[in-house]
Amino acid sequence: MTDYQRIAAAIAYIRERFQEQPDLEAMAQQANWSPFHFQRKFQQWAGVSPKKFLQYVSIQHAKTLLQDQQSVAGATYETGLSSPSRLHDLFITLEGMTPGEYRQGGAELHIQYSFGESPFGHYLVASTAKGICKLTFCEEPEAALTELRTEWPFATLEQAVAEAHTAVARFFRHEFGPTDRLHLHLKGTPFQLKVWESLLRIPEGRLATYARVAEQAQYSRAVRAVGTAIGSNPIGYLIPCHRVIRQTGELGQYRWGSTRKAALIGWEAAHAESLHELPLLT
Repeated sequence: MTDYQRIAAAIAYIRERFQEQPDLEAMAQQANWSPFHFQRKFQQWAGVSPKKFLQYVSIQHAKTLLQDQQSVAGATYETGLSSPSRLHDLFITLEGMTPGEYRQGGAELHIQYSFGESPFGHYLVASTAKGICKLTFCEEPEAALTELRTEWPFATLEQAVAEAHTAVARFFRHEFGPTDRLHLHLKGTPFQLKVWESLLRIPEGRLATYARVAEQAQYSRAVRAVGTAIGSNPIGYLIPCHRVIRQTGELGQYRWGSTRKAALIGWEAAHAESLHELPLLT
């Protein structure tokens, strides 16, 4: 049995038996390795530890239950966790919010959204009182709006041009001054937030590899997980995930299309000296 087959067997076992919350020894038995060797090999292949992978599977199941209006206690039981406090801690660690807040889906939150035109096509920008919560390039406005509604199912959405939206438009027109600031309302795990913060340190007109971003975020042994976090960036262009390429020099995938990624990189390289650097977003 190859290493890949051993890891695949372990992953299948975790997905099938996550409600039992198996320990490291039980997971290692599926690969026929010692717990120590299994821990190291799983990290190499999956980019995260076996425990973290089990947490991801568990929380995805809990999120589905909460979206179906299951109670927090019910979601805890169905996920196989011993108490609601464990589910609470898991959500705080991986989602940056409590299970109740996730279940509410943005209830009592007022989000303003508008559409704009950039050198790279149409985009939707949305913001709360705290700052921009989404910027996505879109070919079909309705599809982008549906995505926003899915992310914040119980929030009140209003189509209106907020001050933050005007600032984004000025940024695309090269009118963003060095003293201007953009504020974000980010919803993500501590891990994601740290990766996104690292993206902000890539200078305009420069590129970085996935491995380099992982190193900057202090997750050098979790390059795959870092790549996943980069791909889930909710604030296109302002958090410059397009500046990350593969070690081989290939551009790699991009949430809004490889052609747009190439255009963004080329445009920034051509205007690197004339464009203002984006200040650190808060």
